[in-house]
Amino acid sequence: MDVERVVQYWLTTAADDWTAAEHLFQNGDYPHALFFAHLYLEKLLKALIVRSTGEHAPISHHLRYLAEKGGLDLTPEQEAFLVRVTEYAVRTRYPDMALQFKRQCTREFCRAEMEQIRDFGAWVERILKS
Repeated sequence: MDVERVVQYWLTTAADDWTAAEHLFQNGDYPHALFFAHLYLEKLLKALIVRSTGEHAPISHHLRYLAEKGGLDLTPEQEAFLVRVTEYAVRTRYPDMALQFKRQCTREFCRAEMEQIRDFGAWVERILKS
């Protein structure tokens, strides 16, 4: 496996997903914006796993698990954050009958979550560049 080529694949597709998240946010599709923001983090973490292990990343959407596989030493707050963001992907993919998540996803809620996701992603990117 060409580690750098695979890392670059994950970074490129992560950037594409972040762009999609921003477009969805700007168009008022907040649940799907958070879904793509989750994908952004998932792919950054997979890049980290490939870089740190020299092996392909596992097929998983669980961000805390991926962060641990990538060797990140997370605070309890970061662990809770990753669990929460993973839940966005599940709740968007499989909405409940009452569509509670969709109602929860106001513009302000989504903006605040995307800021945290962007900040966490920037942290992972700094680690990847070091």
